Amino acid sequence: MKLFYSDIYIDCQVRYNPPADEQEISKIKDSSDPPGQAKRGESRMTMTKDEKTQVIDSYKTHEGDTGSPEVQVAILTERITYLTGHFKTHKKDHHSRRGLLKLVGQRRRLLDYLKDKEVSRYRTLIQRLGIRR
Repeated sequence: MKLFYSDIYIDCQVRYNPPADEQEISKIKDSSDPPGQAKRGESRMTMTKDEKTQVIDSYKTHEGDTGSPEVQVAILTERITYLTGHFKTHKKDHHSRRGLLKLVGQRRRLLDYLKDKEVSRYRTLIQRLGIRR
C-alpha cells in the first residue's frame, strides 16, 4: 500500500498472519466468553437476575410484589450505586452520566410520590436505603 502525504512518499506494508492450524483457531473460539457475562477483571453492566430477585424479596410489601414504589426505589438505588462506582474509574463517560441523572430523577419522583401517599413508608424506606434527604 502506498500513501502520499503532501509530497512525501510513504510505503506501508499491511501484514496478516492467519492462525497456523485448526488448534489455534479452536483456542481463539474457546477463549471468548459467552455474551452478557463480564470477563475476568471487568465489571458487569447491569444487575444479574439473582441480585434483582434478592432486592425485590427484601423490599416487597406483599407476596408477588414487584412494582411497589419501595421495590422500584430499591432497584434504582442499586443501579445508581453501581454507576457511581463506575464513574470513579471512567471519569469522562458523559453518556452514562446522563443515564445516571435520569435514574436519580426517576428515583426522586418515586420518593416524592411515596412521601405524598404515606410519610411513614417514605421515612422507613429512606432509613433502610441510607439515602440522605
